[in-house]
Amino acid sequence: MWVLGLTGSIGMGKSTAASMLRRMGVFTHESDHAVHQALAPGGSAFEEVAVTFPDAWNKKTHTINRQILGKIIFENPGARQELEKILHPVVRQAQEKFIRHHHRLGQKHVCLDIPLLFETGAENRVDAVIVVTAPFDIQRRRVLARPGMTEDKFLAILNAQMPDAEKQARADFVVSSGLGYAHLYHSLHQVIQMIKGMAYA
Repeated sequence: MWVLGLTGSIGMGKSTAASMLRRMGVFTHESDHAVHQALAPGGSAFEEVAVTFPDAWNKKTHTINRQILGKIIFENPGARQELEKILHPVVRQAQEKFIRHHHRLGQKHVCLDIPLLFETGAENRVDAVIVVTAPFDIQRRRVLARPGMTEDKFLAILNAQMPDAEKQARADFVVSSGLGYAHLYHSLHQVIQMIKGMAYA
């Protein structure tokens, strides 16, 4: 079974690409969704995160306030690393369970949507990497349109991620979301057809 890795910096259109892959019949695991599940009450990382970051733990509702947690790790790189040490193993376990499940079902290829794929060394666990990119001005406009986003926060996020040019250089396939929805869909479809040719060979 072929395992694809899908990644891209913030605002590049990775989530849109993941949605398109699902429409093409490619089962796709979202790391962000796994994080949401892990941080939900009863989730596998809930207690450790609540104890490690008590300011983000709402004891009345027994929930993790993700906005407060985000503010904490934005202002403190050490806190971000601490959170990643908790969450990354949880996400990896979810990915491995997803792969095993679809392998048992006889799927020939699946995709792992991983925002920090290269940053976490996950390229060593996939057979090919798709990087979604877009021109910087389009990326910036998309990100600054998000609620609560500022120029400083955007730049801080970029600084915490591998540069887009380096991601493209390390990718097996590069697709652009800057030329519109139809162009991105067509590019992804071409990639999947190539992967199918290799997976079914």
